[in-house]
Amino acid sequence: MQGPDAVVDPWLMALWDKILALYPLPPGLEIISPDVRLPPKYTLHYLPEDSPHPDSDLLQLAAPQAAPCELHPFSARVVSNQRVTAQSHFQDVRLIEFDIAGSGITFSAGDVVMIRPQNCPEDVQQFCQLLRLEPHRHFVLEPTEPGTPLPPLLPQPCTIQYLVTHYLDISCVPRRSFFELLAYFSTNELEREKLQEFSSAQGQEELYSYCNRPRRTTLEALWDFPHTTCAIPADYLLDLIPHIRPRAFSIASSMLAHPERMQILVAVVRYKTRLSKPRRGLCSTWLASLNPEQGDVRVPLWVKKGGMKFPADPATPVIMIGPGTGVAPFRAAIQERVALGHRGNCLFFGCRHKSKDFYCQTEWEELVTKGLLTLFTAFSRDQEEKVYVQHRIQENGRLVWELLSSGNAHVYLAGNAKEMPAAVAKALQLVLQLEGGLSPSEAEEHLTALERSQRFQSETWS
Repeated sequence: MQGPDAVVDPWLMALWDKILALYPLPPGLEIISPDVRLPPKYTLHYLPEDSPHPDSDLLQLAAPQAAPCELHPFSARVVSNQRVTAQSHFQDVRLIEFDIAGSGITFSAGDVVMIRPQNCPEDVQQFCQLLRLEPHRHFVLEPTEPGTPLPPLLPQPCTIQYLVTHYLDISCVPRRSFFELLAYFSTNELEREKLQEFSSAQGQEELYSYCNRPRRTTLEALWDFPHTTCAIPADYLLDLIPHIRPRAFSIASSMLAHPERMQILVAVVRYKTRLSKPRRGLCSTWLASLNPEQGDVRVPLWVKKGGMKFPADPATPVIMIGPGTGVAPFRAAIQERVALGHRGNCLFFGCRHKSKDFYCQTEWEELVTKGLLTLFTAFSRDQEEKVYVQHRIQENGRLVWELLSSGNAHVYLAGNAKEMPAAVAKALQLVLQLEGGLSPSEAEEHLTALERSQRFQSETWS
């Protein structure tokens, strides 16, 4: 079986031939052969060992005048990092709190915080050893083409260690272009042949099996081509490896309940593939490793408006369906609504075991006691047959229908996708049929109308 590249590549070649026939190149210009290595985007000039330079290993993030953004994140201090699942539970989930005093950051329920993670020290050390780089050497970058902007967020001068820790995404799965560029540097015939195969149209199935299926990282791929890796010129590092992208997390707290603080609920990503070492999520693993008891620990962050908007009218009830960490934005919404005196808060929460992953249990139960929250829980593994949030929605169909029909309620859904969103939509349609007397097609139309009017909003991820 050949990948799409096996079809696209010859088509592109033919397209270029046609374009060149229609629009010939001016005299003196010719197409650059694929065998020619293009110059790097930047050249890396090492500074003499003894030259004075500012300590650029510290993330110098001054308090910005405007609200923090991607180019000017706020360096927030980690106040606490608490595991909220039982030690015996298979998943490590954290409630992490940041101090955002003096940042100028404001947010409301439904907003997201963007966080740029960094590589772990062991990986950085391995990378520098493989490429024979001196971590503490200082350098300045110069664009090869005049007018090319320097990469933002990299200080000038910078150290190799800073570049690898904060900028190069050495844990991402490498792409075809990575192997293509690597093949140019290879001095070893066997390695070069393999790299050329991976970068050819015919080798895409092979590349997929090597890279994407087992989720092999860039660092691991470099390990597999040691002769080539130690021959990579430092100038090409920024062409070869993409920069670390920020990750988005739903904010799990309200400024009305926790002024000058921000909390997030983070599930640490860890899974097995056929590679012996478990795969780990870069950002969640880094966040989980931060220990505020070991001094001043900081995280660069900024806030973006989220997709979910909660009703301003205190009389409008809300039905929130948030299994697992999907409950994060609803915790912010409930805190905010309770602080504003809005009642009519209904939450469907699902997890595996009441004793192991019932996040914020005490907080929810206190609000239930005070009459500020109606809570329905589904603990899927605490009994023989599995019970999920969609089952609880159907069981409490009468209340759901009353809130929707007479209360004009808004419905919100968040969580890990797979089958869950479809199952919840089906449960809501059944409620509309059984309690509201609608036909199957009317129920489906009613749900679509709710979505269109923003009375049914969902935010799911895979």
